[in-house]
Amino acid sequence: MTRLTTRDILAAGLDDWHKLAQALHARYRIPDFAAGAAFVAAVAEAAEAAGHHPDLRLTYGVVDVSSCTHDEGYAVTEKDVALAHTVSRLAREHGLEPEPAAVTQIELALDTADRDRLGPFWSVLLTGEPGNVTHDSVFDPTGRVPVLWFQDTDAHPTPRQRWHIDLWLAPEVAEERIRAAVEAGGVVVDASEAPSFTVLADPDGNKACVCTALDRS
Repeated sequence: MTRLTTRDILAAGLDDWHKLAQALHARYRIPDFAAGAAFVAAVAEAAEAAGHHPDLRLTYGVVDVSSCTHDEGYAVTEKDVALAHTVSRLAREHGLEPEPAAVTQIELALDTADRDRLGPFWSVLLTGEPGNVTHDSVFDPTGRVPVLWFQDTDAHPTPRQRWHIDLWLAPEVAEERIRAAVEAGGVVVDASEAPSFTVLADPDGNKACVCTALDRS
């Protein structure tokens, strides 16, 4: 199974979807809970037939769908693209409207010079198991908690801000979200890597990153 690059994904014609940190994500507006449940059931049936299963979340007014290939290190593969096309078709058949600009994902980011030493602790604490560490991140297979990823840094004395939030957004809304955050009292600390990520800080200097999949491999 081949991991797809961001360029591959953008060329796949997935109008309902955005790649965020790891997976493909889509959101569909539903008229009522019963309609959402019927759509979820249809997606589940198609996923079972394909032998590849997305994460589904039915909540007030929307169904959120995400898909990645777990045994490829939580990467996007051809299986996920095929499933995304199927989900989009099912949404149209059920009369649901996609809201691609509304997809979002939170990651917790921890600066560390020794992720191998820290990984088992955070895996046990967050997921209850020591083995849910993949490469540079801790993943809960059931999606109960956000992904924790270890950002490589040189060893440094404390105190220093070592935690920050990565907010993954659809590219078409990222600039407006940054602008709104600045208007609410924040500042742009570093935009040199935009649109991949932009570092913001609140009025006390606490940092967060607004991330998109653009300009990434």
